[in-house]
Amino acid sequence: MNEAADPLAVMLEARSVALVGASPRPGSLGARMIEEVGKSAGAPRRYLVNPRYDEIDGVRCFASVSALPEAVDLALLAVPDAALEGQLAAAVGVGVGAAVIFGSAFDDARGEPGRRDRLAAIARDAGMPVCGAGCMGFVNVARGLRAIGYLEPDPLPAGPVALVTHSGSVFSALLRTRRAFGFTVAVSSGQELVTPAAAYARYALTLPETKVLALVLEAIRDATLLRTVLAEANARDVPVVLLPAGTSAAARSLVAAHSGALAAGDGAWQALASAYGVHRVGDLAELADTLELFCAGRRAGRAGGAGGAGGAGGAGGIATVHDSGFERAHVADVAASVGVPFAPLADQTRERLAAVLDPGLEPGNPLDVWGTGRDSEELFTESLAALADDPGVGAVALAVDLVTEYDGDDSYREAVLAAAAKTDKPVVVLASIPAAIDPAAATRLREAGVPVLESTRSGLLALGHLLAQSDRPAHPARVDHPADASAADRRSRWTAALTSGPLGGADLFALLRDYGIPTVEARSAGTRAAALASAAAIGYPVALKTDEPGIAHKSDVGGVRLNLAGPAELDAAYADLAARLGPRVTVTAMAGPGVELILGMARDPALGPLIVVGAGGVLAEYQADHAVALPPLTEPAAAGLIARQRFARLLDGFRGAAPVDRAAVAAAVAAFSALVTDLADHLDGFDVNPLICSPSGILAVDALAVPTHEDEKMYHFPSTLVTGTSE
Repeated sequence: MNEAADPLAVMLEARSVALVGASPRPGSLGARMIEEVGKSAGAPRRYLVNPRYDEIDGVRCFASVSALPEAVDLALLAVPDAALEGQLAAAVGVGVGAAVIFGSAFDDARGEPGRRDRLAAIARDAGMPVCGAGCMGFVNVARGLRAIGYLEPDPLPAGPVALVTHSGSVFSALLRTRRAFGFTVAVSSGQELVTPAAAYARYALTLPETKVLALVLEAIRDATLLRTVLAEANARDVPVVLLPAGTSAAARSLVAAHSGALAAGDGAWQALASAYGVHRVGDLAELADTLELFCAGRRAGRAGGAGGAGGAGGAGGIATVHDSGFERAHVADVAASVGVPFAPLADQTRERLAAVLDPGLEPGNPLDVWGTGRDSEELFTESLAALADDPGVGAVALAVDLVTEYDGDDSYREAVLAAAAKTDKPVVVLASIPAAIDPAAATRLREAGVPVLESTRSGLLALGHLLAQSDRPAHPARVDHPADASAADRRSRWTAALTSGPLGGADLFALLRDYGIPTVEARSAGTRAAALASAAAIGYPVALKTDEPGIAHKSDVGGVRLNLAGPAELDAAYADLAARLGPRVTVTAMAGPGVELILGMARDPALGPLIVVGAGGVLAEYQADHAVALPPLTEPAAAGLIARQRFARLLDGFRGAAPVDRAAVAAAVAAFSALVTDLADHLDGFDVNPLICSPSGILAVDALAVPTHEDEKMYHFPSTLVTGTSE
């Protein structure tokens, strides 16, 4: 073993392997392990280890790893859980470089608990990478190593995908898909007792053969390393396709702050995808279609460009060719539901299509070309080629069922192959029912580099990912926080304020304004006279809200009075609040009407602070329309984040309303992200809800803050609707 080499690289490229638990019993893990390692194209030196045998099938079997003639690079531990600690300690003791633990390492109910922790400690103390426990092992196709104990294809499918998955079932399924993609390395990382998924992904990016990174993850176990890997992949234009499972629970702010509720569940995954251009997929079918599409090696054409990755403008939209009017409409419906755009066609393209279509068929996109059925190969070839030549089209699909043709007609297949040969843009087949696809036709197309996407929804989603990869913004999604003196002074000032005790409602508004977020005018008061004086200074009508610490949502306890028109109304409202809740109140100006958003911060246990932007108001946590992002954000990134949400349509004017100042909204999101970056160590949650957005700008109406220490009181301005006419 090379002591100077990266231990994980030594593991994944092992030249010597100890097979601990090797067995001659057919079908056993120990026997399968011998068989699979023996198929390794790199021909690593193999040492069988089992004290019960002197030899297995004529190969010497050693009693222990300490009896081996060398300190091997890798030990595969196919032993019962009760024997794992002893075998791992023995491997460490003789300098074995790394280990794979196939077993689940469950605690023995009759013995001392904490087996997994003890195994992890043994390996960590030795600096030993460990794959597992509870894993399938790994295969390094690019370097010719099979470190598995389960039977897989031989040869393994080679290609540009690096796969890291927590799931052994997914590991095995993807190795056996018979789809048009293969692997540089595939790892079933299991429980990740020592080595996290991100470490394998980082290694994969060192392989020049890796062009696509596929991650199937249940949890984030090393957020810092994962973010580093995703940033590197993004910088190198290596697509990352992520299928997450499970949830990342929001921290204590879930109960108090709406943002915590919104960020719960998949907020962490959403934030990572947004920050690093990750292609997040919803199921294994979408994962497979997306991987096949990326592995074909063609990127979506740029709108206005000549095809391929060059040209100017965005990636445009898709174009589809059909032999069925119903299926054309169906594909259009599904594309609209998943947000995949069709490209508008140039006049020249429409004229070219009209010249070959049968009478009565309209040139358009999506395009139904089925009329008399004459000369179908020429018709489909020219239609696909014409669409591919259109400068606004990023990718072209022949959207047919690709069923077995019992009359031997292969015109569809030949047409798509001919069209693909005429362009550098992606040309694919978009099938509808996986079980109906003709295997021979699909194989021929895939061998020629034409992806066959196996269902309408997953295929359209895959095309959307392809467009998104080519249309990534030039600006960074995140930006280093400025370190100028004024920013440092502001950070120090508010850090001191937050750590010295609860802030009043007026202080929270001052905090927002200091970071450049406009707010309603607000004053704190602790007596009737002070409340009246504050209202007089602000100008009626005003809102009056309890400012007593410890009340999470003031509207829920009747702690808010709106549109108080004069001193008499204010006096009565104050008397009621003081008697029921306490004398501390905040008096604010009323805000004008506008679109209501929520702008907040929630803390994820793995990633730390997250920014939440969504539809606001008293029902914010029940709205599904929101985005989650990692701070800090640039203003262009904030604008892009907003543009991708459904509520963005409200900002552009709805039912006669004037458009909102989008730039002001983006500036507020970026400013809030700077606040969060500065002060997140002292906050578990922060809400600005609602943020009133209008043609004249934005205005923060309510604020809520949740300090980091559980025993501290919450301090906030309540999350309640405050609209009206300001004087």
